[in-house]
Amino acid sequence: MRAIRYHDNGSADVLKLEEIAVPEPGADEVLVRVRAAGVNPVDWKQRSGMNPNLPATPGIDVSGLVEKVGAGVHGFEAGQEVWGTGQGTYAEYAIAPANSLVPKPANMSFEEGASFGVGVRTAWVALFESAILESGQTILVQGAAGGVGMWGVQLAKWKGATVIGTASSGNIDFINSLGVDVAVDYTNTPIETVAKDVDFVLDTVGGAVQVQSWQTLKRGGTLVTIVGDPDQEQAEKHGVTAIRVGRPTDSVKIFDTVNELFAAGGAKPLVQKVFPLDQAKQAHELSETTHGRGRIVLSVSG
Repeated sequence: MRAIRYHDNGSADVLKLEEIAVPEPGADEVLVRVRAAGVNPVDWKQRSGMNPNLPATPGIDVSGLVEKVGAGVHGFEAGQEVWGTGQGTYAEYAIAPANSLVPKPANMSFEEGASFGVGVRTAWVALFESAILESGQTILVQGAAGGVGMWGVQLAKWKGATVIGTASSGNIDFINSLGVDVAVDYTNTPIETVAKDVDFVLDTVGGAVQVQSWQTLKRGGTLVTIVGDPDQEQAEKHGVTAIRVGRPTDSVKIFDTVNELFAAGGAKPLVQKVFPLDQAKQAHELSETTHGRGRIVLSVSG
């Protein structure tokens, strides 16, 4: 099969299209014939130097058809359309745990299916598992146009929260389309002048953005970050709880709920750009600018 591989850590130039063997699913695993693969920041961060296990095929988010199931797998059959998360998904075939896949609705494209995965799961865990966002609360989503922020906005609105979202000038219309109640252009407006006494901050950016976020929270509020460990000294100073996003307890439950929201029009899978598999380098370079909107996807096979 064709697959994107890298044999050394480095820039996007290390990504090469190669021919490798089709993997075999083990117990509780599914072999997916990949139709589309999502591009996530973790993919290029690992490629840049975080991945010691080389050679490697990037990719976690996947959408495609069941090719074969391993021992102990029930509820999936060959030819069934699915989406979810797996490993080495920048390839014509990829392995996915059976407990990380769900059926793909007929009116969802493969590219849309590959755009959920890591982003929507991370946002879900941040809002509803690492901490608990409640209806009627106000949440500030820092980086609302990004791959996690866009889902944070939509899930918070579904929960019944008031949402303040930050984005660059060119993405204000985009986050408005997601349903934010207040859109803030961080390039010309200090967020602390707009967001005051919020209950919850979803920090998808870190660094200076996290530093600004402390001033927006009310005492007793909560900050959940997806980028490293939060500054507990600042959290104590401001009388708030600060949490690093945890791991999901049940991916299928999350993805099933997303399917329900998609059917009801409450989860919009917004694909920024689709690249063919052999342009994975360009897809990584676009993702690394960190200024896009929505999701980046690789189209793998027809």
